[in-house]
Amino acid sequence: MPELKRLHVGHAPAVLAFELANRSYFADSITDRGDDYFAQFTDRYKALLGEQEAGISAFYVLVAEDGSVLGRFNLVDIKDHSAELGYRVAQHVSGRGVATATVGELCRLAAARHGLRTLRAATADQNVASQKVLTKAGFVPVGPADPSHIGGKSGTWYQRDLLLQPDGVVVPMNRPRPDTTDH
Repeated sequence: MPELKRLHVGHAPAVLAFELANRSYFADSITDRGDDYFAQFTDRYKALLGEQEAGISAFYVLVAEDGSVLGRFNLVDIKDHSAELGYRVAQHVSGRGVATATVGELCRLAAARHGLRTLRAATADQNVASQKVLTKAGFVPVGPADPSHIGGKSGTWYQRDLLLQPDGVVVPMNRPRPDTTDH
C-alpha cells in the first residue's frame, strides 16, 4: 500500500528517478523543468529541504512498497494559514484515483499538521485531468490564474477552505459535515 511521507534527504535518489522517468509525460500537461533542474538537482533538493525546515513549505512523496516514488505533493508559500498546493503523479498510476485520494489526504495533513485553513492550486485550462482531481478533492474555481504562474498558459485558480473537526476529519468550510451515524 503506498504511503504519503514527508520528504527527507533519503528520498533524493527515488525523487530524481521519478522526475526522470516521467519527464516527457509531465511536459505534456505542465511546464518542463528543463535540463538545468536535473543538472542542479542535488542543490535544488537541499534548498527544498531548507524551505521545509524553515516552515515556509512542506513537501511530501507518495512512496510505493518498493521504495519508488509514485507522486510528489507540495504545500508551498505557507503563510497566514494558507498555502499553494502542487502535485504530480507517475504516468503508470495516473487515472486510477491516486492523485485525488492523495490530495484529499494532504488536505487533512495541511489542517492537522500545518494549521492551514486554505489551499489554492492553479491549473492550465487544457489540463482537464488536474481540474478533475481538484474538484473531486473539494476545490472550487475562484478566478483566472496569471499565465506567468503556470508556464505562460491561461488557467484557473482553485481553492479549498479547510476546517479540522475535533475527530480529525477535514471538511470544506460552509458545507454540511457528512452524517456518520447509522439510521
